[in-house]
Amino acid sequence: MIVSVKDLNFSYPKRPQLFDGLHWYIPEGSVVGLLGKNGTGKSTLLHLLSGLLFPKSGTITLASHIPRERKPSFLAEVFFLADDIAYPGNMSIGAYEKIMGAFYPEFDSSQFDQILADFGLEKKVKLKELSLGERKKVFLSFGLSTNCRFLLFDEPTNGLDIPSKSIFRKVVAGNLTDEQTLIISTHLVADVENLIDRVAILNNGKIQLDADVLELSDRWVFGTSSNLPDEALHTEKVGTGYQFIRSRKHQEPQTPVSLELLFNAVLHNSINENSILQTQNSEVL
Repeated sequence: MIVSVKDLNFSYPKRPQLFDGLHWYIPEGSVVGLLGKNGTGKSTLLHLLSGLLFPKSGTITLASHIPRERKPSFLAEVFFLADDIAYPGNMSIGAYEKIMGAFYPEFDSSQFDQILADFGLEKKVKLKELSLGERKKVFLSFGLSTNCRFLLFDEPTNGLDIPSKSIFRKVVAGNLTDEQTLIISTHLVADVENLIDRVAILNNGKIQLDADVLELSDRWVFGTSSNLPDEALHTEKVGTGYQFIRSRKHQEPQTPVSLELLFNAVLHNSINENSILQTQNSEVL
């Protein structure tokens, strides 16, 4: 596993325990959607992975790196896009690139140019002249162009309009290699539904579900019905019918995974990792 979190404990001063014995492992080359309600610790977990916060106990490793040590070799391989990233307002996009790009050995200026163009931005513009959404596009473009081994994006689609969210998914998919690992923390599940290949749901200080999206599609059916379906693991009333999750039968066609439905099922304890294990010896392919 390229990312390893073992027995992690963390709390802010004078606040309740946020993480208590958290375990999490991520295979190399994954694009992970880290989902959770606001206030569950998604941003904190990314800060811990980047070494900007330190665990009270437990271990975190990214490959051979220990984030809290903040060694130059680690910093050259990780890019953290915070939701509230600071920026030098009087600096142009081109000047920002010149200064910040020097910190990343694999930074590709031509790649940066192309992604900026995809978002309709020019380097001569000053950062202070941009809207929140436009600044987010700049930092997204820069982060992808660093070609870092580890990319940590915290709420990357906040401030983006609907067309820009579509471009975001395209540029992310088109600018990642198999050697890169991307973790996207978000509560806007629809924005990453067709992008991620792995989903982790954070709830009550634990990773309550961590699974490969293809495995979920292989084992479960996500569908709609006018009647309450039999043997459903989770159902939700929608209009005059129901949305549901149930075990997939032998040779039954696969369905796309509904992250929103999955998320709600996990929070309602209708589904957990044991639900996946229980289907492994069933008729599901």
